[in-house]
Amino acid sequence: MAKIEIYTRDWCGYCAAAKALLDRKGAAYQELNAGADPALRDDMLSRSNGGRTYPQIFIDGRHIGGSDDLHALDRAGGLDPLLR
Repeated sequence: MAKIEIYTRDWCGYCAAAKALLDRKGAAYQELNAGADPALRDDMLSRSNGGRTYPQIFIDGRHIGGSDDLHALDRAGGLDPLLR
């Protein structure tokens, strides 16, 4: 199973949408609340090359992007192979 990390913040609709998609896929993920932890936010910014929006999603260390990127990847048929 893929290692999925998702940097989130409280009250984030895009975070909820990304997590809902992963839940529908049956994918386990580690949620990192970067909105509440400055060290996690710094880590997120570093790993995502300055990506400041939430969520920032990584699958097996590969930066996927945000919720829109995750959904686009799924529509293109590229998400399921990464989740295996």
